[in-house]
Amino acid sequence: MSFELSLNTGTTPNLNLQQAVEAAAQAGLTHIGPWRHLLEEAGGAQRAAAIIKEGGLQASTLCRGGFLTATSEQAQQEAFESNRKAIEEAATIGAPNLIMVVGGLPSAAHILGGTGDPGDKDIVAARDRVARALDQLVPLAMDHGVCLVLEALHPMYAVDRAVLSTLGQALDLATAHPAEAVGVVVDTFHVFWDPQLQQQIQRAGHERRLVSYQICDFNLPIAGNALQSRGMMGDGHVDFSSISRWVAKAGYRGPVEVEIFNDEINSQDAGLTLATMSDRYKSLVLPHLEQAAGIQPASAIN
Repeated sequence: MSFELSLNTGTTPNLNLQQAVEAAAQAGLTHIGPWRHLLEEAGGAQRAAAIIKEGGLQASTLCRGGFLTATSEQAQQEAFESNRKAIEEAATIGAPNLIMVVGGLPSAAHILGGTGDPGDKDIVAARDRVARALDQLVPLAMDHGVCLVLEALHPMYAVDRAVLSTLGQALDLATAHPAEAVGVVVDTFHVFWDPQLQQQIQRAGHERRLVSYQICDFNLPIAGNALQSRGMMGDGHVDFSSISRWVAKAGYRGPVEVEIFNDEINSQDAGLTLATMSDRYKSLVLPHLEQAAGIQPASAIN
């Protein structure tokens, strides 16, 4: 099967892992992309793996590793240990991909509860530290059969979350490493605006680094907490038809993960959320993936 729908648990934050697995399975999904805190709450990665398997699902990704831009040796070591554990957790639950949000500027570290020099705003140096950290993490990832998946975030998050803002930047950083060790994700919310997106998706496919496709819409007005501006497909301004065709033409055939941070959606009944996202996926995204991939729709076969 290709293009199977996956629930990123950020979309249903009020559910624990057991509940999220059950809700996804009841909605007919075959994949789930859990966030790491749910593994801990479930009793650890081994127990989480059992919950996912017993629910009849597979893990599409694990969210998240990264935050590699710290300047102090202590903070860098803490980041290494956190990512080492994340790699091990991904392997344990059978997730082939660990999503990497690489981190922002030291001057903004306090925004997410970290520590950093408030005067350090050197984004070039921050990107260099990400590259050096990847050099250390890649051997561990390869030993565990896990791909470190670089996620380019919308430029409005460059200060506090990710100094990678375009798919091209992520690919440039990945080229120093084997494709099976470092890949990229296309997240529609973050990259839909990029004038080079089509070319960079083609490049990602050519370099065999396109390993995840995450979808949601880009809503306006921007929420007070910008993270909450993600919306249900069809409610905002993302051109899913074009991006989905580009992704499929680049050779991607894996799960398609819905990740939505939105107070209204996150607080509603999870069954309604899953039903809506399944319907929107089938009408707005899947037909374009299948058409570009030359796959006959199941409805046509039946």
